[in-house]
Amino acid sequence: MKHGNGLPDWMRKPSVVGVFLLLGSVFAWSQESRPAVASSQSDSTAAAIHELQQQVNELRSAMAEMRSETEQYRAENAALRHDLQAARSPSASAVMPPSRDSYQPAAPANADPEPASVQTAPRKANASGSLEDRVATLEESTQLVNSKLNDQYQTKVESASKYRVRLSGLVLLNLFSSHGATDNQDFPSFVTGPSTGTGSFGASMRQSEIGLEVFGPTLAGAKTSASLQADFAGGFPDTWNGVNSGIFRLRTASMRMDWTDTSLVVGQDNLFISPLSPTSFASLAVPALNYAGNLWAWTPQVRVEHRFELSADQNITVQGGILDNLTGEFPAQEYFRTAAAGELSRQPAYAVRTAWTHNIFGQPLSFGAGGYYSRQDWSGSRIDSWAGMADWKIPLAPRVILTGEFYRGRAIGGIGGGISQSIVYVANPSYSTNPVRGLDAIGGWSQLKFKATSRLELNAAVGLDNPRTGELRITAVNQPPPSGPFLVQNRGALANFVFRPRSNLLFSAEYEHLQTFQLNDVSNNGDQFGLIMGILF
Repeated sequence: MKHGNGLPDWMRKPSVVGVFLLLGSVFAWSQESRPAVASSQSDSTAAAIHELQQQVNELRSAMAEMRSETEQYRAENAALRHDLQAARSPSASAVMPPSRDSYQPAAPANADPEPASVQTAPRKANASGSLEDRVATLEESTQLVNSKLNDQYQTKVESASKYRVRLSGLVLLNLFSSHGATDNQDFPSFVTGPSTGTGSFGASMRQSEIGLEVFGPTLAGAKTSASLQADFAGGFPDTWNGVNSGIFRLRTASMRMDWTDTSLVVGQDNLFISPLSPTSFASLAVPALNYAGNLWAWTPQVRVEHRFELSADQNITVQGGILDNLTGEFPAQEYFRTAAAGELSRQPAYAVRTAWTHNIFGQPLSFGAGGYYSRQDWSGSRIDSWAGMADWKIPLAPRVILTGEFYRGRAIGGIGGGISQSIVYVANPSYSTNPVRGLDAIGGWSQLKFKATSRLELNAAVGLDNPRTGELRITAVNQPPPSGPFLVQNRGALANFVFRPRSNLLFSAEYEHLQTFQLNDVSNNGDQFGLIMGILF
């Protein structure tokens, strides 16, 4: 045995063997630990993929619901587009009815609600690409779904029923400068007196409008719908600066049942025997040229319309109905309703109209004729009210249209004839039991429209309302003072342009001139110039 600094020989060999054994154990342990680490990483990846698949499934479900709603909206829009085309086509009546719609059933639950492109994209993402790419694709798709859902939410008006409701309206500003003494400052109808130094400047928002439409179910093969329209031109509250707080007023409120060729309308609606009016945004609270040849009334009525198709671009429309018997009188009381002369007759007014329509220059050419009759009871004096009228709409060229109406009647102040005068006294009403007769009147209006572009149009119109002067002279003699003034003629003329840079934005400027004649050849003049801006919604 040797002695030195190293290990003895008998210990050196076993030590070397032990070292080799130790290194071998470490190497084997490291080889065994690698699959464990790999297995752990694999489990984490699988969990992420599983979570991604769950999110994709949720996304598919959300997109399926969105697609079902989208298909429903598409069906509704297609129906609305079809109705709009029908209204513009010659098969529509001259009075365009409110929009109609019906709901289509949603896609069945067992149907595949996703297009192939929607289904394929997530599957390709699962098949290839890194986890980060797939997550980015999922986030992008989620943002798209949310944006679509937000768009649909913004276009929906919530209602208590399951049927769709549409809100619409017009916010309108009128700036006006007037000269002359007129019955109304912001939308005058006739001149009341001399214009010596009389004038004004003002602004108003009370001609703004708001409307609601509801599209109901299909009943007996007819699409049901209803509409309501109101404005703020119902007068002024008795308060400080009440002129700027116009009272909310009902204009029209009607319900419809529309079959393929027949319609039933019930409610307060426009005077269907006088369907046209001059184009004007300066006078919306009442139609333009009212009491200057333009018959009008918003009156409760029940009417039936039927359309006969003569050819693909030609049809005849027949309308008939009963109306509330109006005489043009102011209410006797503010809160309690009492019967006026027309309602005291205990029967409604009757009206009929027929119109022929044909396409020319891509626009409807139409001619219509109508009749009106009612009985009126003026404190025991029973008179007959009647009128015959005609209307026309003639495209003279692709961009030029001539429209107008004409009437002849008696005791029709309730529908805007005779400058709102219905009767004359043929004897002193204080001593006679039968002093009243109907006032004869004749009038009409016509307008020329030039559509310069799709956004700009120019309009010019004239109108005349002419009660019989001789009858008014008789009543002026027999009616005790104070009485009058007795208006024997009212003339109106207007010119305007309407510019729509966007579909919901309009600008307009209008000039209107009125000349009203009283007995003894006295005439007074009034003028108004207005600037208008409006936003439709």
